[in-house]
Amino acid sequence: MQNLGVRYGKAPMHETSIVQALLEQVESQARAHKATSVQKVTLRLGELAGVEAELLATAFDVYREPTVAKGAALEIVRVPARYRCPQCSREVHRGDFLQCPDCAVGARLIAGDEIVLERLEMEVD
Repeated sequence: MQNLGVRYGKAPMHETSIVQALLEQVESQARAHKATSVQKVTLRLGELAGVEAELLATAFDVYREPTVAKGAALEIVRVPARYRCPQCSREVHRGDFLQCPDCAVGARLIAGDEIVLERLEMEVD
């Protein structure tokens, strides 16, 4: 998602810009499906995405009001970081040395850095 560089008070609010971009996607999908309202937004949020879930939820509560999602609940599905060897596909556990014990190849992040709009529950006439 695009960081819009929105500021709240004196400090930059990364979560605010993410919520604004999220709500743009929600509005677009609602229009595409001719929805009259959105009841629930489900977001997958990786632990390494650099986003505070609580601040994101607060920003969602504030910015959803003038949108089709004004009464929507936000469900945040937290995704743990996962790593895998790119050579043999062995999963390397978080907290371990991030190198495959079999191949001695550096492990790659395969999950945990995402911010994904996973599901919308909408009311359609």
